[in-house]
Amino acid sequence: MNAPASPAEMLRAARLVPVLTIEDAAQAVPLARALVAGGVRMLEVTLRTEAGARAAEAIMAEVPDAIVGLGTVVTRRDLDLALRLGATFAFSPGATPELLDAAAEAGIPFVPGIATASELMAAMARGFSTVKLFPAAQLGGIGAIRALGAPFPEARFCPTGGIGEKELGDYLALPNVVAVGGSWLVPATELKAGNWTAIEGRARRAMDALGA
Repeated sequence: MNAPASPAEMLRAARLVPVLTIEDAAQAVPLARALVAGGVRMLEVTLRTEAGARAAEAIMAEVPDAIVGLGTVVTRRDLDLALRLGATFAFSPGATPELLDAAAEAGIPFVPGIATASELMAAMARGFSTVKLFPAAQLGGIGAIRALGAPFPEARFCPTGGIGEKELGDYLALPNVVAVGGSWLVPATELKAGNWTAIEGRARRAMDALGA
């Protein structure tokens, strides 16, 4: 059996990771199909709603071309859930020492969230050199990533939070940014309305703009 791809490898291949907050699990599969049809395959399904875990499970069962992981993983219990569901990866908006320890033992590709140099150092000390900068825009965005890249050249970033389509290319032009995450690909109004055509079109435009 091949070893799982590293977070940096997965993210570099994806380049764009939609952050999906799904209230109704019945919408999960058509949403995933629309994104995959638009060229976006790596999907972060958050645990911010009661439907999150069921939504991720449904996508994994019915959309084989999707690469599904859990987001908003904030406790060891959340990490255990990701493993139990068979998620391909797990993202956290932050990271406690307990969560970093659990993730280091679990073996699942895990991307901890950081907001400061000290948090980045703690993540790297536990073996996590690929991190989510969150909330990226509020923390200084591109300037913050450049600043952190100077003392930590081995770190790789997936900035998420406050990033839109217009900023996507600028972030990905940074050599230490492997992918960008965001919720802008799936506006809440379109998700609620089941406007899969609009979501697919937005995904395709974004990937076309990246030359993917």
